[in-house]
Amino acid sequence: MDIKLQELLDKKACEEIVHRYGRTQDWLDTPGQDSCFWPDAEIDFGFFKGNGADWVETVMVHEAEAERRWHLCTSVLIEVDGDKATGECYGIAVGSQRSEDGSLTDSMYGGRYLDEFERRDGEWRISKRTYILDWSKKFSNALEEMTPNDFSLNILNISEAGHPMYRPL
Repeated sequence: MDIKLQELLDKKACEEIVHRYGRTQDWLDTPGQDSCFWPDAEIDFGFFKGNGADWVETVMVHEAEAERRWHLCTSVLIEVDGDKATGECYGIAVGSQRSEDGSLTDSMYGGRYLDEFERRDGEWRISKRTYILDWSKKFSNALEEMTPNDFSLNILNISEAGHPMYRPL
């Protein structure tokens, strides 16, 4: 196969891992989250430093505590060198949690992921990830105000794995 075409396919494979990472957290898909990391991957989020298998176990418990969660990765850049690749992207994450008075509060985080990928037996996964937090913001959630009875919108409450609207991709 043409070298440039293979490089493009490898970049796309790594980029899909970056996007799958956030999506599987949002839908509480632990096996999908596992598929993003090699079990022995080196992970450093500051509050967590360890391997990929332990990271997935830790982060999915944390994600399940939010009533709603939403992850977006953008400006994904990947550089491939054989069976290894280096990547960087920006990430924005929002999580909604209900306070004791019943109101929803959102926490929003913006940062960047510094990644290394490795292809093993033809499969790409993250082999090293460092997360850098650049900013954060808390604000009240206006979702309920924006969806009165006369203007309802579809709202998902993904409180556990296996939501009927989830489509494994």
